[in-house]
Amino acid sequence: MKDFFQLSVEFLPILLEGAVVTIQVTVLSFLLSSVLGLGLALMRISTIRTLRVTGSVIIDIIRGLPIIVTLFYIYFVLPDFGIQLSAFQAGVIGLGIAYSAYHAENFRGGIEAVDNGQREAAQAMGMRGPLMMRRVILPQAFRIALPPYGNILVMMLKDSSLVSTITVAEMTRAGQLIASSTFQNMTVYTLVALLYLLMSLPLVWGLRHIERLGIRKR
Repeated sequence: MKDFFQLSVEFLPILLEGAVVTIQVTVLSFLLSSVLGLGLALMRISTIRTLRVTGSVIIDIIRGLPIIVTLFYIYFVLPDFGIQLSAFQAGVIGLGIAYSAYHAENFRGGIEAVDNGQREAAQAMGMRGPLMMRRVILPQAFRIALPPYGNILVMMLKDSSLVSTITVAEMTRAGQLIASSTFQNMTVYTLVALLYLLMSLPLVWGLRHIERLGIRKR
């Protein structure tokens, strides 16, 4: 146990640097996936058949691909087409695309769950199309979709470790490098696991609290 604490003091600064990158990847890819997901959700519920079918096909393709394959394709294959991205950029874009499909289905479910009476009331007030969607439908849909929306954030935090496979220097990658050079596997990966828990558990508890507040307001 004494050795564990001594080694922890030595390894933690490096792992914490990786943790900062982990948070950056998670936040940026979460924002990207939210924007892409909302766009796909609006395509899925569009009255224009071409948009609706296109959105459905894109979502199915994204959901059918493993995240690691998406990352590999963006980082290793796109340069063959003249698109050069850094490992960090490829990681953010890859995770953002991978999770956009899950956001899309979540947002679509929230939009479709809004009571038709709300739409009728908005139309009676003279609201049409985008205005009704922005002022009436989306605020209520987001409230409905908030619990699974938050769960996706926690999942992305954990899955950000996958970007280590394309050499992004996040926390898991830092742990791998330390373990390969020191052979202190137990200490290193215990620290990595604890740091992930320290980042994810407050999110889980916070989301649970927000969900309870939402239930009380209903």
